[in-house]
Amino acid sequence: MSTPIRVLLVDDSAAMRALLRELLADTQDIAVIGEAADAYEARERIKALNPDVITLDVEMPRMNGLRFLENLMRLRPTPVVMVSSLTAKGAQTTLQAFALGAVEVLQKPAGTTNAELAAAKDELVRAIRAASKSRPRMRMAEPVNPAKFAGNVATASRFCLIGASTGGTEAIREVLERWRLPDVAVLIVQHIPPAFSASFAERLDRSSPLFVRHAVDGQALQAGHAYVAPGGLHMRIVRARGGYAIRLDESPPVNRHRPAVDVLFDSAMAFKRDCIAAVLLTGMGDDGARGMEALHNSGVFTIAQDEATSIVWGMPGVAVSLGAADRVVPLQHVAQTVADAARTRSSSSPAAGRYSEKRISP
Repeated sequence: MSTPIRVLLVDDSAAMRALLRELLADTQDIAVIGEAADAYEARERIKALNPDVITLDVEMPRMNGLRFLENLMRLRPTPVVMVSSLTAKGAQTTLQAFALGAVEVLQKPAGTTNAELAAAKDELVRAIRAASKSRPRMRMAEPVNPAKFAGNVATASRFCLIGASTGGTEAIREVLERWRLPDVAVLIVQHIPPAFSASFAERLDRSSPLFVRHAVDGQALQAGHAYVAPGGLHMRIVRARGGYAIRLDESPPVNRHRPAVDVLFDSAMAFKRDCIAAVLLTGMGDDGARGMEALHNSGVFTIAQDEATSIVWGMPGVAVSLGAADRVVPLQHVAQTVADAARTRSSSSPAAGRYSEKRISP
C-alpha cells in the first residue's frame, strides 16, 4: 500500500480543525499528522513534521494566511489548500492566495446535514489529492492597467476557447497578459466557485490588453474581448445576428463541474470554422479532454499546456493521451502559439482543412 498523503491543518478555530480532521478520518490515502492554530505554530509544525499538503485559513491572528503563504512559498514551497469563508467580499483576497501559490481554495464546511458534510468531504479530499500531485510555485505580481486593444467594438467573427481548473486562475492570467490578437473573442471556462468568478474577471481585465468581462446570458461576442463563465453556470457559444453570443444555463453538472469545459467545447463544434484554437490549461481530472478531441478531429487547432509548467497535469495530460492536442507547449508560449495558429488559418483556404504542419512538441 502506498504511503498516505500527510496533511497539516492550520486554522485558528479548534472547532474547524476538529471538523476537518473528522472529514478526513476514514480516507485511507490521507493522514492528518498535526494541527496549528496560527502561522507561528504552523512554522514549527512544518519544520518538525514536513507535511505533504497544508490546509490553511485566510483569517488568522498574529499573521494572516496570505502573509504566511507568501513566506512559505519563498522559503519552503509546499502544496497549500486554502480553506476559507468564500464570499464576494473576500474574493480578491482569495484570488491573491492563488497568485501567491495556493493550489486550491475551498469553502469552509458550513452545513450540518449528512449530504452537506459528504459534499464538503468530497471536495476536501479531491483538493488534497490534487495538491499532493502539484508543483507549487510563487507567482510574480501582475502588471496593472496595461494598454488595451484600441477601437475594437466590432462583432467578433472568430473566437478562441480556453479551459482550466486547478492552477488555472494564474495560468489564464499569464496567457491573456501575452495575448496578441485584437480581432478575436476569447471564451474562458475556469472551475471556480460562484463567489469568485466576477472578481476573477475583473482581475484579468486589470492585467490584460483584452477587455475581460464576466459573461452575461445573451451577450454578443466582441473582438478584443474575453468572457469568463460565471461560477455555477454552464457557458455555450451560439449563433446570433451578425455573429455569436453567449448562452448560460443551470443544466446539470458535466464531469462534476458547472461550468464545464466540455460543455463550451461541444457547443463550438457547430461553428468550428470560426474557432481559431481550443486550449486546455492546468487542472485536475479530465474535463475538456474529450471535447478537445472532438474539435481536434473536426479540424480545429488544439493546444495543451505541457506537464512541466502545469500545477496539475490532469486535463491537458488526458487530452495529450487521447491524441487530441496539435501542440503541447509551456504556459509562456500558449498565447504566441494561438497567434501563430490564427495567422496559419487566415492564410489557408477553407478547403485546406487541418493545418499543414501538425506537430507535437516534446
